Amino acid sequence: MSTLTATTEQPRTIRPRPAYRVTGRRVLASEWAKLWSLRSTWITLGLGLLFVVAFGLIAASRYKSGIDSGNLDSDFADSTTVSLSLFGTTFLALAVLGVLVTAGEYSTGMIRSTLAAVPRRLPVLWSKAAVFGLVALAVGTLGAFVTFLIGSGIVSGTPAAVSFSHAGVLRSLLGAGLYLGLVGVIGAALGALLRSVAGGISVLVATLMLIPGLISLLPSSWQNDISPYLPSNAGQAMFSLTHDSTTLSPGAGLLVFLCWTALALGGAAYRLVRSDV
Repeated sequence: MSTLTATTEQPRTIRPRPAYRVTGRRVLASEWAKLWSLRSTWITLGLGLLFVVAFGLIAASRYKSGIDSGNLDSDFADSTTVSLSLFGTTFLALAVLGVLVTAGEYSTGMIRSTLAAVPRRLPVLWSKAAVFGLVALAVGTLGAFVTFLIGSGIVSGTPAAVSFSHAGVLRSLLGAGLYLGLVGVIGAALGALLRSVAGGISVLVATLMLIPGLISLLPSSWQNDISPYLPSNAGQAMFSLTHDSTTLSPGAGLLVFLCWTALALGGAAYRLVRSDV
């Protein structure tokens, strides 16, 4: 007589998947990871730092050469180590990368995946702007201090020479880094607003470089009323060592530039919420 032994299988215990919530910290972490995973980030940040340092040192060397030869260009007559060192802040490599950070996702279609993961949308914009703004701030500040340290050695013993102990120098160098950080935020906002790399860069260049040139064609009385409040001139007031009656104070320049930054971010936020992907 055989005995059949019945074996009963125990049902597998399936662990419930943890509920992941979309939080501001996680959105920031994802944008941080995406930023550094792009080759263009490393290349453009390197170029941005190179432009700030290289053109500042070229300006300092040209000033030193003019002083030694007795044939100083009139454009450099009132220069200081600060103004010479920050000559490279006018180049828009960091701002261009800001446009690429946001508009690049629209051109590749990755924005659909991003917004599917973060349905509320606006945290994506705030995180992109915050992450890239802080990176641009760090790179710009580093470039300003490095250029000033090297440039101080180049123009040592000339009328342009100033040191860290000189009134306003530290404020100017920190202001230059803050300016470049905010320019990066404006670039990111324009990329999200226009959703086109070419369009964002074109508007950025027109706003910061072309419009000031057009304003210079207006009558002098109009120039004095309009020019100080343009983004480029307000930003320059943030890090200029000296000021006159035709320019804003550093605090006023920062306030005006923050208003322009908020305007760009507001436009990007409105389009992101009101339109489809």
